[in-house]
Amino acid sequence: MRVYVPLTLSGLAEAYKTGELEAGPFVAYAVTPALREWYLSDDIEELEYAALSRAALASLRLLAMDPGAVRRRVVVAVDVPDRAAVPDPDRGLDPAALGEVRVAQGVPLSKAAAVHVDAPEAEADVTAAAAALGAADAGDDDAQFVVDGAEDHELLWFATQEIAGLVGQGE
Repeated sequence: MRVYVPLTLSGLAEAYKTGELEAGPFVAYAVTPALREWYLSDDIEELEYAALSRAALASLRLLAMDPGAVRRRVVVAVDVPDRAAVPDPDRGLDPAALGEVRVAQGVPLSKAAAVHVDAPEAEADVTAAAAALGAADAGDDDAQFVVDGAEDHELLWFATQEIAGLVGQGE
């Protein structure tokens, strides 16, 4: 199963240093039955893009909690055994948890298929979105518009061989 792990550039740098993406258990995003039902599509590429987008929002939440982090969303795509990632049955119908899975054990960074990162040009919009996230969660439509502005930036695709260069830029 392909899962999308939300990180920050400093989190990616730590994973690069230790060789482990995350110690388990941790939250990631994947094409789950609830995501399929919500998205109303059978196109796996569209569904995976939806899961990637959910992980990008989770990365934005990580940035909101870490004011010192470089303001670029990071998502690592990694393949894990199907039974290693499971949706939380108590949150299956929660719209905020669409696509969310729990990965039970740590995953070596060497299992990563790709890394998705904002371009440097996205930093101003991502900074504003991270600052507006709390108000958007509270129902402020103007703040939600700002958060949606970060989503206007497509995450760039990087091969795993490029991680060293990415973390060098983020330090």
